Amino acid sequence: MRDCKLVIHESEPLFKVIAERSERISVMITTDLEFSKWPEMFKNATLVAALVDRLTYHSHILNMNGESYRFQNARRRKS
Repeated sequence: MRDCKLVIHESEPLFKVIAERSERISVMITTDLEFSKWPEMFKNATLVAALVDRLTYHSHILNMNGESYRFQNARRRKS
């Protein structure tokens, strides 16, 4: 998704889903883009701030840095 920017009419439905689920039901999101880079993806910085706020409030953030399992397995198969 780094190569595209979501315009407001595309990003508002995502915000609406997250806002409706906020504090009521679990939400899991995976991304390789850190929160500080989200304004580059969404054109509305205010919406990004509100979205990140709702996602991170009472949350568990797992930072999974390191080599991926797929990369490790591919390297083993080559050797």
